[in-house]
Amino acid sequence: MDKVKSLEDLKRLREEALEKRRVKTASGEVQIVVGMGTVGIAAGARETLKAILDYIEKENLSGIVVRQTGNIGLDSFEPIVQVIKGDQPKVTYGRVHPDAARRIMKEHVVGGQIVKDYVIES
Repeated sequence: MDKVKSLEDLKRLREEALEKRRVKTASGEVQIVVGMGTVGIAAGARETLKAILDYIEKENLSGIVVRQTGNIGLDSFEPIVQVIKGDQPKVTYGRVHPDAARRIMKEHVVGGQIVKDYVIES
């Protein structure tokens, strides 16, 4: 990391950090994280992930980053999908089977309305 020797250095580092954050947010306006631990896979996470990817392709959507992660720690709610839109709070959905995944994509990711039927309250 750069050493800060003056107030100007500090301002420059702050501006660089803000720019990196802006670029990161712009490059993946929406992030979708699918829990793909062993419990998630056993509960149908592969089909959920496929439904999400198919929806993105079918609707020709862009600006969406889909990631896989391991066990999210809420086994009884698997398959779990998290949606992160810009700087809004992360929304965690549980028991997301393919039909629910398509509904979340249509209503939340595209339409901006959280699908309360599947939300896991934290």
